[in-house]
Amino acid sequence: MATVMDDEFVKGDKLILRGLKFHGFHGVKPEERTLGQKFLVDVDAWLDLHEAGKSDCLSDTISYTEIYRIVKEIVEGEPQNLLESVAHRIASTTLTKFPTISGVRVKVGKPHVAVHGQLDYLGVEILRTRKIGEQN
Repeated sequence: MATVMDDEFVKGDKLILRGLKFHGFHGVKPEERTLGQKFLVDVDAWLDLHEAGKSDCLSDTISYTEIYRIVKEIVEGEPQNLLESVAHRIASTTLTKFPTISGVRVKVGKPHVAVHGQLDYLGVEILRTRKIGEQN
């Protein structure tokens, strides 16, 4: 999917979801799979918001709650070993469900990790884009 340069999306319109918090059971350690932990997720979804800006109609954009539901279902759903897999599933599901979205950046963080030292979270950030002309 990733064939369009990141710079093209950074300058475009996007929907922004920040600081989504869920309890999930992802990880490779047994305690992560049994006890679970908190996950923090940020999502950027690039699409043309020009018409929605003019019309002021929800039908000319994508509801933030639709993307939120995708994230919630995946993070609270089937356990994955890697955050990379969690992020990829969120991005690919979002691109598949919404053909008008040209690119998705997903950041998934774990604030409670077994690391000696202070930190806000450790995690991954991925960018998935739709090929030019691709609808799905």
